[in-house]
Amino acid sequence: MKPKVFILMGSDSDLPIMEEACKVLEEFGIPYVMTIASAHRAPERTRKLVKDAEKSGVDVIIAGAGMAAHLPGVIASFTTLPVIGVPLDASPLNGMDALLSIVQMPPGIPVATVSIGKSGAKNAGILATQIIARKDKAIAKKLVEHKARMCEEVEERARKLKRIG
Repeated sequence: MKPKVFILMGSDSDLPIMEEACKVLEEFGIPYVMTIASAHRAPERTRKLVKDAEKSGVDVIIAGAGMAAHLPGVIASFTTLPVIGVPLDASPLNGMDALLSIVQMPPGIPVATVSIGKSGAKNAGILATQIIARKDKAIAKKLVEHKARMCEEVEERARKLKRIG
């Protein structure tokens, strides 16, 4: 099955965080491919990967980056596909540098930005799923069911708390 989501990260040390996006995509049955790219060290590789992803029919790109976090923005400059940036905690600034770098894109080069770290990677997977669901009714149905399960979990926790108190 052709990948619908392309996940890029700056280093293999980012894998434990970016795997959270993979888990979400797997839960929804969305095929993806993942690799390492660098906006600074290998810009031509990054450009080629993005152009090849476009040709292969990818719908969304998720890019995780830390520190200056240029990878998501550079990717967005090479494509019209939606790009979701995941700020990674890779510096003494605890990911705030990456968050600000990704969210402060110049006009005309948007990057959807999620929170720092694992929760952000998970939300990137959900956001990619929501984008894909606009054209895929089966995925849209799974999203509705997912949200209903989350609601049920909250209600169950509230019932448990009420019994304790």
